[in-house]
Amino acid sequence: MTQESPEFWAQSAQQLQASFTESWTKTFQSFQNMDMGSATIENAAPAAAQPSVTFSPEKMQELQQQYFKEATDLWTQVKPDEPLPTDKRFAAEAWDANPVAAFSAAAYLLNSRTMMGLTDAVETDDKTRARIRFAVEQLSAASAPSNFMAFNAEAQKKAIDSKGESIAKGLQNLLNDMRQGHVSMTDESLFEVGKNVATTEGAVVFENELFQLIEYKPLTATVFEKPFLLIPPNINKYYILDLQPENSLIRYAVAQGNRTFVVSWRNPDASMSKKTWDNYVEDAAIKAIAVTQEITGAKTINALGFCVGGTILGTALAVLAARGEKPVASATFLTSMLDFSDTGILDIFIDEAFVKYREKEMGKGGLMKGGDLSSTFSFLRPNDLVWNYVVGNYLKGETPPPFDLLYWNSDSTNLAGPFYAWYLRNTYLENNLVKPGKALVCGEKVDLRQVDIPVYIYGSREDHIVPIGGAYASTQFLPGKKRFVMGASGHIAGVINPPAKNKRSHWIREDGKLSKTHAEWLAGATEHKGSWWTDWSQWLSSQSGKQIPAPKTYGKGKHKVIEAAPGRYVKAKA
Repeated sequence: MTQESPEFWAQSAQQLQASFTESWTKTFQSFQNMDMGSATIENAAPAAAQPSVTFSPEKMQELQQQYFKEATDLWTQVKPDEPLPTDKRFAAEAWDANPVAAFSAAAYLLNSRTMMGLTDAVETDDKTRARIRFAVEQLSAASAPSNFMAFNAEAQKKAIDSKGESIAKGLQNLLNDMRQGHVSMTDESLFEVGKNVATTEGAVVFENELFQLIEYKPLTATVFEKPFLLIPPNINKYYILDLQPENSLIRYAVAQGNRTFVVSWRNPDASMSKKTWDNYVEDAAIKAIAVTQEITGAKTINALGFCVGGTILGTALAVLAARGEKPVASATFLTSMLDFSDTGILDIFIDEAFVKYREKEMGKGGLMKGGDLSSTFSFLRPNDLVWNYVVGNYLKGETPPPFDLLYWNSDSTNLAGPFYAWYLRNTYLENNLVKPGKALVCGEKVDLRQVDIPVYIYGSREDHIVPIGGAYASTQFLPGKKRFVMGASGHIAGVINPPAKNKRSHWIREDGKLSKTHAEWLAGATEHKGSWWTDWSQWLSSQSGKQIPAPKTYGKGKHKVIEAAPGRYVKAKA
């Protein structure tokens, strides 16, 4: 039987199911070792029982027929008549100009589509299907011909045109990235925290072993009487909210007349290896609220939590409520989850065996390395955030262009092991924060029903870290007056969307109705062009009280200036 014969392709199609099952068998154990803390296969967790894999006969037949047809059409042509399917990995002219390269790209795309089709044909539970799909996506992304010099027509052409200089430069880039411990996404030499990112003027007015508190210089003659405190995620650094003056949410808040304070987390080292979720709630979030009150003299403040910072803030507010305290007048939750019923792609990593393993490994002490966390999140979008840079940096010898957001993305942070282990079990695995009295934090039983304050909840439509349904779910558990807004784009780009750019859109329910589900809410929502920041600023102003003269100095009393913003903590590397 020859490769030109239809029988060859028919037999190949019939072998797809067996090949897929074998591939899944080999990759399941490897998959079990990939988790929210590691994109590499090491420190393996105990293996879970391998799920059975069966296929829908109808879908398999349809897939085999489609594969047979497309494979036959492809093989009978030296070069495809049709242009390659839209895929930026093969968009360069060199691919289309080289018949062998064009064929290899087309064959790869066909096989990838077929493998993904097989994942849809699997008959199993939703979580297992999602895990299979993720594993196939990783294998497919890694095996693209564009990732290898022997098959990448564009990289080969560049090597010839540059007389080998691109190869030499690629080797230099590889050695540099090996020294720094991660793949470069931007020219990191062009950025420095405090010099050209995180430049909004301010001062550190308090610090402990967990965080520094930054107070920002007012940009208006008067400020609102209720100060404004931002709690960013401790899974990365706060200056995503202060990249450049033109896209800084912090500077925007200051310019709107808010006396603004920001928590700058310390990047954990061995001395913090025993810090717990309770420590971050009591000694960081609650402490930051108290210090902000002490400096400003305000009875109540407004607070904002972003991502994990929102989960920490929500927990802190519930702890304070259990104590009969209500120091926060209103709260904003940006792409945050309190209800972890819908966690999107991250759910594939979580099960009892994995969480028990992490608890055993670091529940009593240790560090979750920032580099592992960063790699895992990058592999959620492997073509865009991993292989794109492997090809550009090493095969083509290119220096990635300067991009402040990607510089921040590479500036990773560690997590204290006990904090991380508690977070995994009580949020992603057991979803305890929305079960009244189930989670015990700082000696108090958490009950979000006691957090009876006005809240502004924002979610991003294409967010793969905090799915829009997960962000919206907070509306069902917080009892105060609520406003929900959805923005376009993803976890970061949706949030960092200044009004001056007039980009993207946001959606609002004019009637203010909050349905049970996000889909029901969206059915009655209206799209508005541009940034959601202006809507949020108007809402925040309505919660902030009267105007008073802006302070002339930083801090007050025992809370004196320690150093200029952005401070030491944010500059510490993982």
